[in-house]
Amino acid sequence: MLDITPQINVKIITVLGAIAVAFLFFFGVIFAIAASAEPSLTLTRLTISVILLGVGVAIAYYITRKPKTVIHQVEFSGQMKTAPLKCPTCSASIDVNHIKIVSGVPYATCAYCGNTFEVTEEPKW
Repeated sequence: MLDITPQINVKIITVLGAIAVAFLFFFGVIFAIAASAEPSLTLTRLTISVILLGVGVAIAYYITRKPKTVIHQVEFSGQMKTAPLKCPTCSASIDVNHIKIVSGVPYATCAYCGNTFEVTEEPKW
């Protein structure tokens, strides 16, 4: 069974962030417009407007940024051989295209029986 909780959490954070940005921009513009209405409060209202718009821009940047791609290079001391990957339920060979990484954990799905399992490395001893 695949865990989709991280994907749901990311979508909820994105939606809540977009709502927060909309409110902050709306009130930032309202305070900027209101600054011209009464000269004695102009500086205070403009300051609040700049703060609201700045926080809105910061949140918008945070929710729209792209995830970083991390590339790890591994050097081996000798020649490496791949071991065949077999389904623990039906012993069918698993194609590498059926392996997906979910929250940093590799999962494979058997094309024959539909079983989804975590790919683990067995000890050599």
